[in-house]
This record gives sequence, C-alpha cells and structure tokens, in this order.
Amino acid sequence: MSLHSYTKIWLNLIWETHNRERLLFNETAKKVSGFLFKYSMEKNIYMNINYVSPEHVHSIIDLPANINIEDSFKLLKGASSHYINQERLIPGKFSWGRGYAAFSVSESQLNKVIDYIKNQKEHHKIKSFAEEYEEFLTKHNLVINR
Repeated sequence: MSLHSYTKIWLNLIWETHNRERLLFNETAKKVSGFLFKYSMEKNIYMNINYVSPEHVHSIIDLPANINIEDSFKLLKGASSHYINQERLIPGKFSWGRGYAAFSVSESQLNKVIDYIKNQKEHHKIKSFAEEYEEFLTKHNLVINR
C-alpha cells in the first residue's frame, strides 16, 4: 500500500465590509456569493456554503493542504473586492475591512454550522453582526482588540 496525504480541515470564515458598512443587498449579495463559489473552485478551495450579508460574509471551506488560512482570505477577499469594483456592483469604491476570523469546525458539528449560516437572515433579525462577532470571539477565548 502506498502512502498518500489527506486533510480535512473545515473552517468557518468570517469577514466584513470596510467599517461594517451595509452595502451588499439582495442581487448584489447573490452575485458576490456566486463569485465566491466559482473563484474558490478555480483555486481548488472546496467551499461548502457561503452567505453574503449586507456587511459581512460567512463561509465554510475545507482548507487545502497547500494554502494557509491567511492566504485563503487574501485570495477570497482580494478577488471578490476586485470583482465588486470591476462589475460596479455598488456605487463608489468597495473594500473589505481589515482582518478576519477563522474558526475550526469538527465534522460532527458541520451540519449545525451550515444550518446556522443558512439562517443568517433570520438570525440577524434578533442579533446584530457586531453582537454576534463579539460572542464568537468570547466563546473561542480570543482577545478583542479595539
């Protein structure tokens, strides 16, 4: 039997628009979501799901062995902001905010996190993105830099 290398590293990726501006609505959000799926496939990053909210994105990826977390964000954020500007999906110049959050997801919890992402619209009727984000950081024992 020959040896092969296998990885399965599910990550919940979260990033926001510059200054958390609410810019990505309805058709624009759908176009950005579709772009992210297509682009991730081109880069051999398996994206299970993404949800583009007006001011942030959630996605679940299986991190490839040849790409680190920071580079995956550079690829996804860089290409999508270029796409948004090139296609003039919003008035003015678009940019994502600095930084990101990435949380590991165990195989046993994957469907629960996917359902959470699918229900973002309903979830944010109850809790703002800022509240949600701080809860994520606190839940994962991360220091919040202000």
